[in-house]
Amino acid sequence: MRKYLAFFRLRFSMDLQYRAAAFAGILTQFVWGAMEILMFRAFYQADPSAFPMSLEATASYVWMQQAFLALFMAWMMDNDIFDSIANGNIAYELCRPINIYRMWFARSLAGRLAKALLRSLPILLTALFLPAPYGLMLPVSLDAFLLSFLTLLLGTGVTVSFCMLVYMATFFTISPMGIRIIAVSGVEFLSGAVIPLPFFPDGIRHILELLPFASMQNVPLRIYSGDLAGAAMWQAVFLQVFWLIALTLLGEFLNMLAMKRVTLQGG
Repeated sequence: MRKYLAFFRLRFSMDLQYRAAAFAGILTQFVWGAMEILMFRAFYQADPSAFPMSLEATASYVWMQQAFLALFMAWMMDNDIFDSIANGNIAYELCRPINIYRMWFARSLAGRLAKALLRSLPILLTALFLPAPYGLMLPVSLDAFLLSFLTLLLGTGVTVSFCMLVYMATFFTISPMGIRIIAVSGVEFLSGAVIPLPFFPDGIRHILELLPFASMQNVPLRIYSGDLAGAAMWQAVFLQVFWLIALTLLGEFLNMLAMKRVTLQGG
């Protein structure tokens, strides 16, 4: 465990150095969040009663999503991992007395946390001072705030576990581009990144909420805004824990299979 914590610390400290990239990301995410909220406002002005969430709750969902974008976005994968598998540099990693899956998991988690740490606070503070209903609302209760923070970490774990499946699947393909594009597109649409899940028709929403994608950003953002509460909230938390364990075990299994059939050019 100590060696994986060392990989975590190294990657975390390295990604904290990219402050200029973080500043550019803050500006981009703030502008994108504002555009999303203005788009939703146009729909709300047409018929406010047709939407399951208030405009204020939707705006808070968007700002929380932008603040913690690095934790949930599947497209923020580590290109170095894909390159090492494709060009054969994975051989250097295999010489180490480590578990590849656990090392990559630690690195991926550290990278996402470091990026979120640099970007989240400025976005949240700015959004808090925006006028209602366009700004970030305060949490509905202290319990909701604490639980949203816990589910934020669980959702990050589910996201990393899912991305690890994509890395592991790359061992069984010629190029990672196909599976990567499909995985990213699926997560973007099914996790609530494009449209919050409550906006889907009830029949489709009930199915989507059972899938691992809903356990990424959907749960913590809706708990914070008060849209998810009661028995449905605890069911969502249980599903987060379930999918985190299930996806991690599946990733470890794929890693075991991949290590039995690694083929490098030249021998």
